[in-house]
Amino acid sequence: MTEINPTLTQGLHHLGLTVPALEPTKDFFTGVLRFEQVGEVPDYPAVFLSDGTVMLTLWQVQDPDPVAFDRRKVVGLHHFALRVADAEALEAVHKRLAESAGVEIEFAPEPLGAGPARHMMCTIPGGIRMELIALPS
Repeated sequence: MTEINPTLTQGLHHLGLTVPALEPTKDFFTGVLRFEQVGEVPDYPAVFLSDGTVMLTLWQVQDPDPVAFDRRKVVGLHHFALRVADAEALEAVHKRLAESAGVEIEFAPEPLGAGPARHMMCTIPGGIRMELIALPS
């Protein structure tokens, strides 16, 4: 007999993000974070990217002058968080992000609350906030 998960879900399958310019955001994920492009729908336009654990769907916004997200005024994605292997990997990704065009570092790696987890926050090309987290082993 299969045990029933009381939450009814089993984690994130994919995350869909609407971006103002598809190519720079796709290039960020494939070039900087080394995601693999696993599909696309050119007429939509959309691309599908994966790091082997999570899949991201990027959609090109139709309005050439999109409204920027404001967490105090707009319902929507505040940020998303990706896990990295450890604190050393977090430092390496931070360095890579700091050297990447179109990325704004909000804060460098620091303890998450009282620790021992560490995290950082940045804005990626397209204006979406991304957090990176290293959990203790």
